Amino acid sequence: MLRSLLSLFLCFSAITPFLNCESLANVITCSGIVPMRHRNDKISITDFGGVGDGRTLNTKAFRAAIYRIQHLRRRGGTLLYIPPGVYLTGSFNLTSHMTLYLAKGAVIRATRDTWNWPLIAPLPSYGRGRELPGGRYLSFIHADGVHDVIITGENGTIDGQGGVWWTMWRQRSLRFTRPNLIEFMHSRNIIISNVIFLNSPFWNIHPVYCRNVVVRYVTILAPFDSPNTDGIDPDSSSNVCIEDSFIATGDDLVAVKSGWDEYGIAYGSQSSGITIRRVTGSSPFAGIAIGSETSGGVENILAENINLFNMGIGIHLKTNIGRGGVIRNIMISDVYMENVRKGIRIAGDVGDHPDDKFNPNALPVVKGVTIRNVWGVKIQQPGSIQGLKNSPFTGICLYNINLHGVAVPGTPPWKCSDISGAALGVKPWPCSQLTSTHLTGSCSIHF
Repeated sequence: MLRSLLSLFLCFSAITPFLNCESLANVITCSGIVPMRHRNDKISITDFGGVGDGRTLNTKAFRAAIYRIQHLRRRGGTLLYIPPGVYLTGSFNLTSHMTLYLAKGAVIRATRDTWNWPLIAPLPSYGRGRELPGGRYLSFIHADGVHDVIITGENGTIDGQGGVWWTMWRQRSLRFTRPNLIEFMHSRNIIISNVIFLNSPFWNIHPVYCRNVVVRYVTILAPFDSPNTDGIDPDSSSNVCIEDSFIATGDDLVAVKSGWDEYGIAYGSQSSGITIRRVTGSSPFAGIAIGSETSGGVENILAENINLFNMGIGIHLKTNIGRGGVIRNIMISDVYMENVRKGIRIAGDVGDHPDDKFNPNALPVVKGVTIRNVWGVKIQQPGSIQGLKNSPFTGICLYNINLHGVAVPGTPPWKCSDISGAALGVKPWPCSQLTSTHLTGSCSIHF
């Protein structure tokens, strides 16, 4: 299934929905956010004893190479070259002013030695590990407080060997929250491009408390039944661009987050200025998601030209009582979805809590959400938009949406409650809470 989907959309080593290769020159991109840097200084992992035989442990080689980059501080930074081969390694940290370059046929593969995996403190905006109380396992490739970092190459692979972690999750034998594949914290001016990410233990790419991040021309793969293997999760971050990528995982393809209940409210770091475009993918969960951890606030999000196949939910905005935070100025447009359980869901009753200390009066505010130009076939249920009684969702604007499928007897096509806004050109018709004569008021500014 994944191979057939990839072959449909692969073009110039990138996924480009709704486009052909000849039109790429005229496509709007985010490349100007962070310019691609040329590094005059180049070193190879083999210079530090790296062996790509798939058996030799290369943790010392990676750490030595990055130590050299950090302490010699060559003008313009340094490129660390990973030649073809399979380089088994434990987790390692990146440093500023470096490029991690994977040649064609290069694989950086995580060791399965989970018992010696390093631990770090929980994120302050989460208050604990996302899965379990206490700390969390360090990401396979980690960076904190860095800038001017590039991960790129010739579609080499970063393999998290997540199967051992998924088994521990299923057996409930985890001691702490599983490691992400790649995490940047408190960092800026980051580029991730032209790399394949495979079998992450947990979330794949997690920029948190970051700004100026570009993720493009990447492929992210994990089995459909792999737990919590989100593709790309911008978290309390700003000025982020995700584009021209293929994602097929066991959880949300792209999920924008900003902290968890009282911890996210106290930390107060929002996600804003995030662009998601020309992403294709498949998952049993959501294609484009916001939440459910949105306590720091999420605003100014644009997602466009998205292709979704064999999904649980196409578009999903999710929050909960106790989250607090404001979700506003969200634009999602030009989406094609096929074979999807539910096309659109906006909900105020989704997601768990880190503990019992959350404030039940901390109600999220959802306003100014526009979804337009959506075409779906084989849709089991078009959608549901259900706000909160004491915090109705306002400015919900639907335009030019066609979601076709086989109606389930006795089930309404849409479920709506505690919302207001407008709808125009929506089939099947959503609900009486959305006016239909014309787009005015809170919806008029979005078109």
